[in-house]
Amino acid sequence: MWLECIECRHKFDIGSRFYTCQRCGGLLEVELDLTLIKKKLKKNNLDLKPPSVWKYRDFFPVIDESKIVSLNEGGTPLIRCDRLSKEIGVDELYVKFEGANPTGSFKDRGMTVGVTKALEFGVKTVACASTGNTSASLAAYAAKAGLRCVVILPKGKVALGKLAQALIYGAKVVAIKGNFDEALAMVRRLCEQDESVYLLNSLNPFRLQGQKSISYEIADQLGWKIPDKVLVPMGNCANIWAIYKGFFEFDAVGITRGIPKMIGIQANGAKPIVEAIKRGQETFEPVERPETIATAIRIGNPVNGPKAIRAIRNSGGTAESVSDGEIIRAQKALAKLEGIGVEPASASTIAGLKKLVRQKEIKKDDVVVCVATGHLLKDPEEAIKVVGFSK
Repeated sequence: MWLECIECRHKFDIGSRFYTCQRCGGLLEVELDLTLIKKKLKKNNLDLKPPSVWKYRDFFPVIDESKIVSLNEGGTPLIRCDRLSKEIGVDELYVKFEGANPTGSFKDRGMTVGVTKALEFGVKTVACASTGNTSASLAAYAAKAGLRCVVILPKGKVALGKLAQALIYGAKVVAIKGNFDEALAMVRRLCEQDESVYLLNSLNPFRLQGQKSISYEIADQLGWKIPDKVLVPMGNCANIWAIYKGFFEFDAVGITRGIPKMIGIQANGAKPIVEAIKRGQETFEPVERPETIATAIRIGNPVNGPKAIRAIRNSGGTAESVSDGEIIRAQKALAKLEGIGVEPASASTIAGLKKLVRQKEIKKDDVVVCVATGHLLKDPEEAIKVVGFSK
């Protein structure tokens, strides 16, 4: 195992505790000796256990297993949605419902690995900036590990369901007047100035490793086959890269064959990666004042944007944006037709699927997985508002 810069390709020791390349400032990625993993891994052994994050332990950069911090995350359902697929116009549609994780979002997959690494590094305090879900998850895992937790949030822009979680788990919550990007800049400065505080935003390459387990589970639940297309909401853009990387690793060691086309979905008011993909650019221009009802993806300058662009390009995928109205209609359709309640950011993938089917970017006979990243109860006030219920 080693850390490698995605820009200059310089390699660093896996025990390094910095977040970006010390030579060029590029994003770091954890790389594994896949040849070694292939030699010792037997697919039959994977068949013996039900899906869960730590079932795929061989693919995670954890040195000391006694330090593992877990709330039994992962193992979320992959739900076949026949009524919704008929309405949209595809034959085989699945929703990977990440709202079934312990704190109600996919972030728990990253935090189980990230907080485990924090214990390996011997830190006493962990910190993050957040639009909500990251703070809820980090606070829970820090509580489980006995670590102090500091969270910086944009004031008045975090759904109450998420804020309540961070508070009840005991995090020190600081609200600022700026947006998420400004909150992230602030927490980065804090962690750079005080080495006793460990950053667990998605800039941290170890956190993304746990999120790879989404793709491992999708393949596992489909009988070691891969779908044709995987749609992922893009906020800070770590998840689409992590899912792509998981499929890449499974293909490399021979567990599955091929890599699905990765499709990133953003809201119209926060779509820097979509614009870059559509223009054929390798870099993106940040959105200064991102705005959307989908608070979890209300991010204008995604720190993992370069990784997202690579995931989409390398897999032959694409990116699309959707309006708030399209998101709300998709959220309602998923709930009413399939009984799956998700927060707005999660519904963006269903909205994006509808749009891409109309554009003939997705074919009727494609096997499609939409990743639904967070539970409806993360933002119950939004749900009550959009259905027109008055107290």
